[in-house]
Amino acid sequence: MAEGRSGAGAGDGAGHEPAARQRRQRTRRRGGGAAGAQGSNRGGEGDGQAGQPARTPARPRGGAPAPLFAALDLGTNNCRLLVAQKLPGGGFRVVDSFSRIVRLGEGLATSGELGTAAMDRTHEALEAIARKLARRPVQRARFVATQACRAARNGQAFLDEDRARTGIAFETITPREEAHLAVAGCGDLIGEGARAALVVDIGGGSTELSFATRVKGGLRVQAWTSLPVGVVTLADRFPEEGHDATSRAHWYGRMHAEALELVRGFHRDGPLARLFGEGRAHIIGTSGAVTSLAGVHLGLERYSRAEVDGLWIGTDDTRAAIRRLLAASPAERAAEPCIGPERADLVLAGAAILEAVLDTWPSQQLRVADRGLREGLILTMMRDDPARAPRGGQPGRSRRKPAGRPASRSPLKPDSQA
Repeated sequence: MAEGRSGAGAGDGAGHEPAARQRRQRTRRRGGGAAGAQGSNRGGEGDGQAGQPARTPARPRGGAPAPLFAALDLGTNNCRLLVAQKLPGGGFRVVDSFSRIVRLGEGLATSGELGTAAMDRTHEALEAIARKLARRPVQRARFVATQACRAARNGQAFLDEDRARTGIAFETITPREEAHLAVAGCGDLIGEGARAALVVDIGGGSTELSFATRVKGGLRVQAWTSLPVGVVTLADRFPEEGHDATSRAHWYGRMHAEALELVRGFHRDGPLARLFGEGRAHIIGTSGAVTSLAGVHLGLERYSRAEVDGLWIGTDDTRAAIRRLLAASPAERAAEPCIGPERADLVLAGAAILEAVLDTWPSQQLRVADRGLREGLILTMMRDDPARAPRGGQPGRSRRKPAGRPASRSPLKPDSQA
């Protein structure tokens, strides 16, 4: 994990408490982070590095190492792997991870197909992942593809070709399962005094919105939807305009209006909506755009999952971070430590979607989740039947059919929508 250091704001003198550090202390006092996955990290997003995973799995006293579980999420923008070990007291410990921005869905909104350059980038990342998996004795694994492969005419052909290259057998999951897995991955971030939370998973090609309420023994997804808009598709549809603040404001306004029209169609009335009006529900945001905004808000010099995951941010502070980025040029956004060149043209598309949600669902605070679908996959497998014998295989290690078959049960209770 890349541990960050707070930096002084512009004009701060030597020996003064940096403004960013003061913001972190105030924000942490209002809720703090949740202790979900121990050792989980952002995994070197953008460069494919694995951060600082554990070198070897922990070994119970007098026995063999605890089994390893692997989850691979191939999205429209990112390709992300997590290898984890179940902890005796619950939760899991990250053993290895990998994340790379591949933009598999680049140009998909206009062409209807995955492009050659995008597929080549993704094949390269998946070959690196296959080599990682070959070095790990993984007991169970799920490898899932989401919106880009669902929507592209050549999506399944691409996955078939990659399986021939790497041995990784992907399953293309439905939007419903994608929404449920995001809730499973960050469900413990629901505030203690809240009756419900709206989990907002902003992806590259789609955005999943899920209402989750507390019930005895777990969580229940009461309603969900998958919106056909994500950071890559929105940025492709609305290329950045001009180099001055006025042009950028116009460009951002068009993206925001597009997202707002879609978001407002999701359950604005009824008892779940009233919980927001009564202050008994809040928003959980899980995406690279949300974690990047959190890093900007905190003024981090390097991204730090330990400081971002579980962070509470006031709605006004979230909008202030968006306005700061909107006032910046593309080069200035790329220079932000928690954004970088590969996210500079996407972060404001994600911000437009997030702000549309904030406009529709009034919540005084947003809780940031540097976790989501991968963690949901890991937890689902662990809860499903952790004592079951290994099934499937690993790329490069066995002639058996590669792992990746879906888990038979979900830790979430059935939701009210199909």
